[in-house]
Amino acid sequence: MSKRTADEDTVTGPLKGGDRPDAMDVDDKPNDMGDFEDEFEDEFESEDEVLEAGVDGRPDAEREADEAAMEVDGASGPATFIVGRTKLDPGQTLAPDPTTYRMLHNLSTPWPCLSFDIVRDSLGDNRSVYPATMYTVAGTQADSKKASDNALMVMKFSGLSKMDGEDGEDSEDDDDDDEDADPILESKSIPLNSSANRIRAHQSRSSQDPSRLPTTITATMTESSAVVIHDITPHLASFDTPGTLITAQQNKPLSTVRSHKSEGYALDWSPLHPAGKLLTGDNDGLIYLTTRSDGGGFVNDTRPFQGHTSSVEEIQWSPSEASVFASASSDGTIRVWDVRSKSRKAALTMQVSNTDVNVMSWSKQTTHLLASGADDGVWAVWDLRQWKPSSSSTPDKPTPIASFDYHKEQITSVEWHPNDDSIVAVAAGDNTVTLWDLAVELDDEESKDTAGVQDVPPQLLFVHYQKLAKELHWHPQIPGALVATGEEFSVFRTISV
Repeated sequence: MSKRTADEDTVTGPLKGGDRPDAMDVDDKPNDMGDFEDEFEDEFESEDEVLEAGVDGRPDAEREADEAAMEVDGASGPATFIVGRTKLDPGQTLAPDPTTYRMLHNLSTPWPCLSFDIVRDSLGDNRSVYPATMYTVAGTQADSKKASDNALMVMKFSGLSKMDGEDGEDSEDDDDDDEDADPILESKSIPLNSSANRIRAHQSRSSQDPSRLPTTITATMTESSAVVIHDITPHLASFDTPGTLITAQQNKPLSTVRSHKSEGYALDWSPLHPAGKLLTGDNDGLIYLTTRSDGGGFVNDTRPFQGHTSSVEEIQWSPSEASVFASASSDGTIRVWDVRSKSRKAALTMQVSNTDVNVMSWSKQTTHLLASGADDGVWAVWDLRQWKPSSSSTPDKPTPIASFDYHKEQITSVEWHPNDDSIVAVAAGDNTVTLWDLAVELDDEESKDTAGVQDVPPQLLFVHYQKLAKELHWHPQIPGALVATGEEFSVFRTISV
């Protein structure tokens, strides 16, 4: 089972072999412009409005209704409402608490996007200025009857303002500069003619002229089994150069990898090969290597890496060893490989789950730590120094250094914070994105009950509601900022990180 399947009763995302989602209600304009939705735009009414208030400044009936909505009947009395676990009554909806976010924006695209990636920009690192700007690339999942509508979308998000009153700043200048800025979504579309299962971006700089903007290329695994590689450098540049037109030639792929005989979802560029070294894995359990030469051409190695007995769901290159990568599979194993191996066999094979292993993330700060997420809702952290080769034909079953069974649906995405090796973000099929702090430790007595809520790990920092959450990424240049995709995109930063 792939992590990309969804409940048939509520599907708005993609299915491997079934109906595709309906189009969202957006204007059909050139370049597939999306719409930003600010949930809090009309939240506050006129200051002259007078309400009959109770003890907390709200009408008694309103307060009592809210209190009732946040409780559910348990065996021994009311229980705390837990997002992603407690079922809503008919007619009930969830709304975020704006005081817990530094930034929160939702936006829609013409069709849902199963996968996306964040593109590094030249606006600087560790920036905290609002309104924020970021660049992304995503692949759409159109209805199967409208496959020709599918596209690779290159997008610029700008005007991403912080929350009203965030950090207690309410000066007139602050209001003028930040709070009144309108969020803007600009996009350029490249036709794909097939649904995009996974997309990743890679950047390389010219060694002859380091001052030039980097070349940005993308690899997209499609439902048709082909992997298409595009140069989106002109598309990104066009956002900041008014009047720029993208030609049909610039929309054509640089290369198409046709090694796979079945579709796949696993794909990753090496961070240690500037020109570009790409791994792709398919539902037949095969992994292929594609290398970009210094001249710009692409060489496909026809000898696959073999060993998985089921679909390859995730691939991650090592952030510190140029020839090493890890793969996760629906056979329940994680395997570690060396691309220099002539046998094309894994160096290590570990049975980490009794269900599909859907996703992985390799820590860039502490490179012996690997996080994984499985179909049973469990995500875990592994110390690769404890993994040893075995002569047995049966894979070893290592012990994780941390394991969390909080989510009750499949894990669909996991990613380490780019600058903090104790912070992890997780997305799951229970419509949530959760933030975790692995540095939190409580004694045995404290861990029995966290803030009066049983069965909630003390390491859980934050729960963000994201319908049909599929994939998430930290922004590498805006500390604490996250982008997640599901039924729509969510761009946010919490007060927790």
